[in-house]
Amino acid sequence: MGRAGEVVGDRHTTRWWDRLRLPVGVAVGIATAAVEITFLAVAAVAFSVCAFAPAAGRRVADLTNGYGRRLVRMEHRRLAGLLAATDLPAPNAVTTRRQVGYLAARLLPGTLGLLAYAVLGVGLVLAGIVLRAAVRGELTLLDALSQIAVGAVLLLLNVQAVVSIAALDIRLARRLLGPGSRAELTRRVHELTTSRAGVIAAVDAERQRIERDLHDGLQQRLVALGMLLGRARRARDADRTHALLAQAHEDVQRAIEELRQVAWRVYPSALDGSDLGEVLAIVARGSDVPVRIRCELPVRPERQLETVLYFVACEALTNAAKHAAATLVTIDIGVRDGWIRMCVHDDGGGGAEPTGRGLSGLARRVAALDGRLRVTSPAGGPTTVLTELPCG
Repeated sequence: MGRAGEVVGDRHTTRWWDRLRLPVGVAVGIATAAVEITFLAVAAVAFSVCAFAPAAGRRVADLTNGYGRRLVRMEHRRLAGLLAATDLPAPNAVTTRRQVGYLAARLLPGTLGLLAYAVLGVGLVLAGIVLRAAVRGELTLLDALSQIAVGAVLLLLNVQAVVSIAALDIRLARRLLGPGSRAELTRRVHELTTSRAGVIAAVDAERQRIERDLHDGLQQRLVALGMLLGRARRARDADRTHALLAQAHEDVQRAIEELRQVAWRVYPSALDGSDLGEVLAIVARGSDVPVRIRCELPVRPERQLETVLYFVACEALTNAAKHAAATLVTIDIGVRDGWIRMCVHDDGGGGAEPTGRGLSGLARRVAALDGRLRVTSPAGGPTTVLTELPCG
């Protein structure tokens, strides 16, 4: 009973704290703004003095950078802890100039917060005066009701002002603490360079796989077929010749099927006339493992997206059949939050290696289209391959 009381008490405390976090965060922001304006004033004076003493410029710049970084980290903790801000840029990756710019811009929400709380304080004083006058009978009922209505409207406006100030505070942090346009361009160029190198590596790996498939599979089968036809030509018995030709015909059919599979690995031509769900259904019919497919795409994606999803699904299906001893594979394709998501799940023994040649090559292909590929395959299974690609 005592334990239940403690749990209920903790819930009430958490609920009240959730309601107070925002106004407390804005109030703390007023105090930090006072510290920051002092810092900016001292820094401005110090740099002005450095104009007459250049030797001290380096020392002043280091001190400004150090204290500015501390203030930025303090604001980062306040926004994340009190205002529940998410996706904030890392404070340690900000240049000194952007730090100073952010601390200067922070004076605006700090000043607005001070004005909002000052108005709230004045309103509380006036509410006390009205309450005392009502108790003494100095106000009529109509006057008291009108004063209460006006006070309630002003209180709601004040609360909305505090919420808007908190939103402005978070927006400034995300805008000014994030990487600049030049840094963002540099990062993007690096990503594209890495993706290009990854695509080249993936294409080379795919070429090597095609060469192995042709050499170890189709080429050996054609050599055996040639030997079989040679035996049929030398045979003197008509029945023997007929049996050898029938066997050769079967080998030709199997060779054609293997050649078709190799060609599909190079370029899935079936996507020219059918969508991804229909093509995967064709692949599933030839699989040794039962496959369930759910493809719910409101709009057919671009061809390069379909091709990458096709290759990922085929690779995951091949791994499940050959290495995982799976008894069922499910392929679920849909759209969520602007991303095309394909989840391939099997109930096999797991242990798939994301750094292996096949999956790592697919990961590079997905990354080249600004997508993500995650493989979860603990020992003992199951295995899940999740692919996410931007819709366009």
